[in-house]
Amino acid sequence: MDQSKLNWIANFIWGIADDVLRDLYDTEQVPLLEDGGMEAFLKREVLPHAADAWYDPESIETGYEVSFTRYFYKPQPLRTLEEIRAGILALEKETEGLLGEIIGGTMR
Repeated sequence: MDQSKLNWIANFIWGIADDVLRDLYDTEQVPLLEDGGMEAFLKREVLPHAADAWYDPESIETGYEVSFTRYFYKPQPLRTLEEIRAGILALEKETEGLLGEIIGGTMR
């Protein structure tokens, strides 16, 4: 059997395994200074919805999340309806007759 067929079979099997196991594993973001630690978070937030949930203490990773949108995004003021209307009318005027040129006829 050639390598491409073996790769296809391996990918197919891993795809099935991923679909089956996806419902068994999940990750959560727990606040770093959670009162009561991971156990309290699990009891309060997870176990009411998934009574058989568990975690492996060895799998816990400490990390930080920086919301770039929250700290660096500067929203631009929205255009007024009149500005939007003027823009649409300008585009219509700019493209007048363009469709006729594209299809080779004249448009009325």
